[in-house]
Parts: sequence; C-alpha cells; structure tokens
Amino acid sequence: MALEEFEKEQLSEREKNALLMRRITNYTMGVFFIAAGFFFMFPFKYTARYIMQYDPVIIKIFAVICWVYGLFRLYRGYNKNYYRD
Repeated sequence: MALEEFEKEQLSEREKNALLMRRITNYTMGVFFIAAGFFFMFPFKYTARYIMQYDPVIIKIFAVICWVYGLFRLYRGYNKNYYRD
C-alpha cells in the first residue's frame, strides 16, 4: 500500500475518538505547562517564599522550558499529525 493510499484511508469511529482524545489531551497539557511557566516566572505572594528558596536563574530557565514545551503540545494538538499503527 502506497503512502498516499494510507493517508486517504477512512478512519473508524474508534480511531476518530482516539484522535479526538489525543487532541484534547495535547491542548490541556499545553495550557497546563504554559500556566506552570507563568506560575514559576511570576510567583504569587503566598508561593514566592517556596519558589525563591531555589536559584532564581534555574527557576526562570525552568519557566521558559515549561513555556516551550506547552507551545509544542499546543502545536502538536493543532497539527493533528499522529502516526498510525
């Protein structure tokens, strides 16, 4: 079977539901990681005492990593480029 035929193949209901669940998971995790990045970059008054125990540079790097990974998860959910078995 050629790759073009494989891509044009109709998906079953089960596969459609699995892809929908995967997209929802990617969007949710993307938003979660972006929010976590903001939480670490700009801590609240209550949480600042816990976060500021650690090196501020490492905390900022971790926040940026969270943002990048969150954006990647959002892109992956938007792109819908999942491999099939």
